[in-house]
Amino acid sequence: MERRTRVRFAPSPTGPLHMGGVRTALYNYLYAKQKGGDFIIRIEDTDSHRFVPGAEQYIIESLRWCGIIPDEGVDENGKVVEVASEKHPHAPYRQSQRKSIYRQYAEQLVNAGFAYYAFDTAEELTAAREAKESVGETFIYNHSTRLNLRNSLSLPETEWKALLEQRTDWTVRFKMPENTVVKMDDMIRGHVEVNTNTLDDKVLWKRADELPTYHLANIVDDHLMEISEVIRGEEWLPSLPLHYLLYQAFGWQDTMPRFAHLSLLLKPVGNGKLSKRDGDKMGFPVFPLQWTNAEGETSHGYREDGYFPDAFVNLLAMLGWNPGTEQEIFSMEELIAAFSMDKVQKAGAKFNPDKAKWYNKEYLRTKSDDLLSDAFMPILEAKGVKAERDYVKKVVSLIKERATFVADFWDIASYLFVAPSEYNEKDVNKFWKEENYSLAFKVADFILAFDGEFTKEGIEGPLEEYIRGNEWPMGKVMNCLRLALVGASSGLGIADIVTLIGKEEFGRRIDAIKARLC
Repeated sequence: MERRTRVRFAPSPTGPLHMGGVRTALYNYLYAKQKGGDFIIRIEDTDSHRFVPGAEQYIIESLRWCGIIPDEGVDENGKVVEVASEKHPHAPYRQSQRKSIYRQYAEQLVNAGFAYYAFDTAEELTAAREAKESVGETFIYNHSTRLNLRNSLSLPETEWKALLEQRTDWTVRFKMPENTVVKMDDMIRGHVEVNTNTLDDKVLWKRADELPTYHLANIVDDHLMEISEVIRGEEWLPSLPLHYLLYQAFGWQDTMPRFAHLSLLLKPVGNGKLSKRDGDKMGFPVFPLQWTNAEGETSHGYREDGYFPDAFVNLLAMLGWNPGTEQEIFSMEELIAAFSMDKVQKAGAKFNPDKAKWYNKEYLRTKSDDLLSDAFMPILEAKGVKAERDYVKKVVSLIKERATFVADFWDIASYLFVAPSEYNEKDVNKFWKEENYSLAFKVADFILAFDGEFTKEGIEGPLEEYIRGNEWPMGKVMNCLRLALVGASSGLGIADIVTLIGKEEFGRRIDAIKARLC
């Protein structure tokens, strides 16, 4: 019987979700959906010292904004599920609420000889590390040092059993085998081999808080939740040998998931992981949503900066994955159909802020005028402008091809809502010369006296015919007139502008310019 595809995204609530984390969630989601499988959210909050209030909800809200909806782990209200049900059979999905599970597995490894109890204090470990460094060597807690340290392998049984009762700061460490080659396969990077002599005896469980470390918790939970593939960031690649050995130690080789380690998102210039500092320096967000830290510092988010979620998702999908075609614009459904792990790149993907804007511009063009009008109305209200929605929709339909963000609509076409209060100085010097504006005023009189159908189509032909019939310079006259209406020589066509703002408003703006010039 073929194994059902089940993947998980398992973030830690230690701060805002980086866009690289969103990409990891997206690739998991796309893989699961293409295979007809399940996408699961699990919160790995075993590091209590780094827990940040609000981070968990931020993660869930970010994924929901992107349309990355889990099949299991989070309910319809965006809450992490705590009680098992038919839909969420593996609840709870916070590791801190699963703490009673892990100790038995840690003890199982000890009893089977794959792990041991360690009683070294932080001070003792520091001393051991410094002693090695003093002779130019690197300290590794493994077969080469463990018998000289305080643990259940080096101490008499009566002594270490007594320490288990007396102390509350002991740990369970994995017993890394000596001089063993661990042979592993990665879905992206291929075959990998590592000798265990380069690895240390990682802590698996801590008596102090009775919580597991990532290594034990994720192996146990992935097994219990029947995860078929683990798709995660490359920062976990060095941990893969330990995870392989843990599956073997538990006897779970037959159900061990396949692993895929995703490359990093890189800085726009040079190498190195994309960071918040890069975004701050170059003026782009690295988080999906706005985030305010405990010190009151606010970081930009793609949502608040005006990006569409589908544009953001499309952007992320292409950072490290190549569909093998020239296509760049994908809906979520198209991404699901096209996605495959064999086209995920090994090399890091350099982030391009300009490309992010390009994606948003492309998506804005495809949005309906109704949706864009709904998004623009609050911006107008914030500017103190009251406008009928039908009018806003007409404006949006004319200008959306020029915009990258909805907020650009105001910069592009504020003159269609309020008369200009300032005039571009360069354009004034170029076009507002008496030989130009005297002709422009005659054209204005023609428009005001026009008694035909006052629409763009109705007036555009007669207006051009009037100017050309008088052999006036079309460009100079139109630019002079547009400057009076817009405040600059760039903007929509005169027929578009005058029919939108209407004769009455058109007349007022011409009168204002006449008062200024004459």
